[in-house]
Amino acid sequence: MVIERTHDEIIFRLPADIDTAGFQRIVNYLKYKEAIRKSEGTDEQANQLADESKKRWWAENKGKFIK
Repeated sequence: MVIERTHDEIIFRLPADIDTAGFQRIVNYLKYKEAIRKSEGTDEQANQLADESKKRWWAENKGKFIK
């Protein structure tokens, strides 16, 4: 593995045969960190947004699970 830092980014170089499932979890975490890096929201606001999103998703999809 090689990690290179340039002026405006960090570059990771990994072998092609790396476990993609484990690596995908790392990528998802890094995408999350990138998305929130300039956020001024509180944990409480984030939790409220997540709850609203889950409720909306369930309302739209419950028919697929409960017949």
